[in-house]
Amino acid sequence: MLPVLHLNKISMFRTLHLSPLVNSLSVSAPSLFVRMSTAATKNTVFPVESLTVNPPQHPTYDLKQVIKLALSEDAGDLGDVTCKATIPIEIESEAHFLAKEDGIVAGISLAEMVFNEVDPALKVEWSRRDGDKVRKGLQFGRVHGKAHSIVVAERVVLNFMQRMSGIATLTQAMADAAKPAYILETRKTAPGLRLVDKWAVLIGGGRNHRMGLFDMVMIKDNHISTAGGVTSALKSVDMYLEINNIQMGVEIETRTLEEVNEVLDYASQTKTSLTRIMLDNMVVPLPNGDVDVSLLREAVELIDGRFETEASGNVTIETVHKIGQTGVTYISSGALTHSVKALDISLKIDTELALKVGRRTKRA
Repeated sequence: MLPVLHLNKISMFRTLHLSPLVNSLSVSAPSLFVRMSTAATKNTVFPVESLTVNPPQHPTYDLKQVIKLALSEDAGDLGDVTCKATIPIEIESEAHFLAKEDGIVAGISLAEMVFNEVDPALKVEWSRRDGDKVRKGLQFGRVHGKAHSIVVAERVVLNFMQRMSGIATLTQAMADAAKPAYILETRKTAPGLRLVDKWAVLIGGGRNHRMGLFDMVMIKDNHISTAGGVTSALKSVDMYLEINNIQMGVEIETRTLEEVNEVLDYASQTKTSLTRIMLDNMVVPLPNGDVDVSLLREAVELIDGRFETEASGNVTIETVHKIGQTGVTYISSGALTHSVKALDISLKIDTELALKVGRRTKRA
């Protein structure tokens, strides 16, 4: 049995009877489900008690279709032939989620959506929420229902949860070390999982950078080179936004103090939509493994609070604290999503045997 935790006399060991997804913006079964009023969650409902961090917004991303695609690529044209051969369709069972290493759990709300898509009759219970810490050996959730349905959903659920938990775990460590700066991810996400990866960053305590090409102007080196320089690129952006009556954040990448000064000179003479200056690769690695942040600190002092600042390049868990002490507003790290280590989580029907094997291999 999982431990039952109590908060305000209400058990946090939540029992959720999953019901079919609905296509409205109204509240459905108020005690259990609420429809999120964001474009990111189109055609999606979330259990209230498990949804501790809202997913980021996206105008075209359909999370339900992403789940269907993940299940479809697993099932192929014949479905789970092993389940069909070995598990009678009427057999019911219970499987337990087991953390096999310490970390931050993420993807619980998404896991419930997967189970619901496979079999709305499955009953899911949790003793932890998205963003909570888990320790190696902890059983933090369980699912009850048809064994066939549990096993069919198992791998897709774990693929989402392990990746999201890995991202959340690294994000929390980076966010804590970066203070007082804020940690951001980038667009270096797994194709098709942009919203999922960025949701995991939020669960881990980070902040989201732009979702895509549509929600922020970000003038990078290739734009600057093609436009004919920093000033020309900024002028073109300001003209484009004014002509098209668009209001959104504008960031420009700078790589030298000369470029920073050019940006500041332009902004001092012209009304501009610029909101943030990226200071790219101004963290210089040293032979001893440390980093020199003097160039970054000088750039931050030049800007002197007139714009938000963002440090990028050579950001690791070892260097992020030193970078955060320079006064920079944000620190962006592609490593949060592009090379994350998944958190080891399993879903087992025979939990006793799983724990025995886990202890033997030092994974439980």
